[in-house]
Amino acid sequence: MSTLIEPHTAVESLVSESAPHLKTTFTLEEIHQLLPHRYPFAMVDRIIDFVPEKMAVGIKNVTFNEPQFQGHFPGRPIMPGVLIVEAMAQVGGVVLTQMADVQGGLFMFAGIDGVRFRRPVVPGDQLVMTVELLSVKGRRFGKMRGRAEVDGQLACSGDLMFALVD
Repeated sequence: MSTLIEPHTAVESLVSESAPHLKTTFTLEEIHQLLPHRYPFAMVDRIIDFVPEKMAVGIKNVTFNEPQFQGHFPGRPIMPGVLIVEAMAQVGGVVLTQMADVQGGLFMFAGIDGVRFRRPVVPGDQLVMTVELLSVKGRRFGKMRGRAEVDGQLACSGDLMFALVD
């Protein structure tokens, strides 16, 4: 006689046994404890997947009530590309703030490379951003690769550089 185990229950028990402290999601409140950004510049609503020192997947629910849509553009609101890049950087910031030997510092943009915009992001969209850590030098400088999608379609991608400011 075999015992039926729900797939998600089996995975949860394996994860809890092998790494009981491993956190893979973050709420808005937890993100606010990690990042200094606040309204109107907080661009991440939730982290839905997280692998320490490797990557994070975050979401931003784009709403018409955001201040940039008053002027970008009246009658046809489109999320500014620089804010999509900033949202990806904030997801990357969650990865950086969770690195054990760099906690307590402030990370800032040091540059962007190869950023491309593929489709507009408009109110009502859910922006899903995947950011992977590519390299870190001296725990002060590094590079990440970001990808932002809406409904599975690529909206923006590119490399983000950062620097730790004391």
